Amino acid sequence: MLRSYPDTESQPEQAAEFLAATSPVEEKSSPASKIRIRVRFDYRGLPRPARFFFGGKGAREVAEEIREQQSNMWRYVPIQGVKIEDLEFIELYSVYDDNEEALAVYAPVELSATLDSLEDVLRFVCRDEFRRVEFVEPVQANLTGRDLERLFFRFGETLQQKLREQELY
Repeated sequence: MLRSYPDTESQPEQAAEFLAATSPVEEKSSPASKIRIRVRFDYRGLPRPARFFFGGKGAREVAEEIREQQSNMWRYVPIQGVKIEDLEFIELYSVYDDNEEALAVYAPVELSATLDSLEDVLRFVCRDEFRRVEFVEPVQANLTGRDLERLFFRFGETLQQKLREQELY
């Protein structure tokens, strides 16, 4: 009885060809799963009265100081799944605040970031200074039911945490 066996010498070549054909596809799919956003924050500055005849600051100085502190936090404090690419300072603007009965100066910052998942967007959106978010990439996204569940679960957790923080104050 004659049996035929596959050629064992050609198998490593076929495996190498298979790996070479599949690896570029995998490399292309991983960057596509990244999300690129542009977020705008407006940091508010109110004038600080002087203590003991010195140390007072105007609203403009306070707003710039807060913006500088927060931008340093964004630059130098690592966040898992988030890569801050660029920070852009925008011109200050002022608005009269009826509650404080003073002129409030806002110091805007536009931040560009790359995120691993859509859930990481909540880290930016749930801040008091948040004004706007723009999705640079992908232009269009399809979400499964499971993705929506995870997103809303994470949103609920974040909302509950913010409410607990508000109760402490």
